[in-house]
Amino acid sequence: MKHEGWGWWVPRCCVGLFWGGDLAQNGGMGVELPEIGRKEFSRRLQACSPVSLSAAQVEGLYLHYTELRRWNRSVSLVGPVDEEVVVERHYGESLSALPLLSGPGRALVDLGSGAGFPGFVLAVARPDVNVTLVEARGRKWSFLMSVCRAAALSCNCLNARVDTSPVEGLPQAIDWITARAVRFEGLGLPVLLPRLNAGGSLLLWSGIEKPELSSPLRFVHETHLAGSNDRRILKIVKDPEGLRGA
Repeated sequence: MKHEGWGWWVPRCCVGLFWGGDLAQNGGMGVELPEIGRKEFSRRLQACSPVSLSAAQVEGLYLHYTELRRWNRSVSLVGPVDEEVVVERHYGESLSALPLLSGPGRALVDLGSGAGFPGFVLAVARPDVNVTLVEARGRKWSFLMSVCRAAALSCNCLNARVDTSPVEGLPQAIDWITARAVRFEGLGLPVLLPRLNAGGSLLLWSGIEKPELSSPLRFVHETHLAGSNDRRILKIVKDPEGLRGA
């Protein structure tokens, strides 16, 4: 679709909502990411994924990496990381959430999507799920739109910050909320929690400390991430019992 006055095309799969920022005023020069061949990328990706990925899914994630390398030279999407762990750290840690996306849910919202970890990766691995990528910084949002279009991925990309105000474009009913680069206090729960279905989950990439929770939220699981004693994914559910007792 084309928005009057923008002067460029927005892909049908990525609908943007500008939120307080000029594209030229955020995101600085990035680091050079290592070149990795398709075969090597596939081998390492399959080795760190908790599920077997199809050839098409591997190709979609390799396309993402090639675009990430190209964009990262001028836009700081990801920081420096050793060549030996770049696939495992970003793609592997994102794929580690797949066993936590259980049940019949169909809507996932990824907050602070940045370079697409974990939201883009999970969208490729779970094409049956409707994924919304939320990113406040304009140049990172532009990258997400571009790579979604290149991969023909049906994601809804919002240039927004979720805090205490309603955000146009968010699903009315959400099954999973993921956040790898947003602290618990910055999740915008006053806006999101009413939309999270009973039994729905927050998946937070976190360190050792756990946030303090109040009803109807409760911890149910934590997944330790390979290669670190500190990093883990915390699974927090919206407890139907807590709702009845509220």
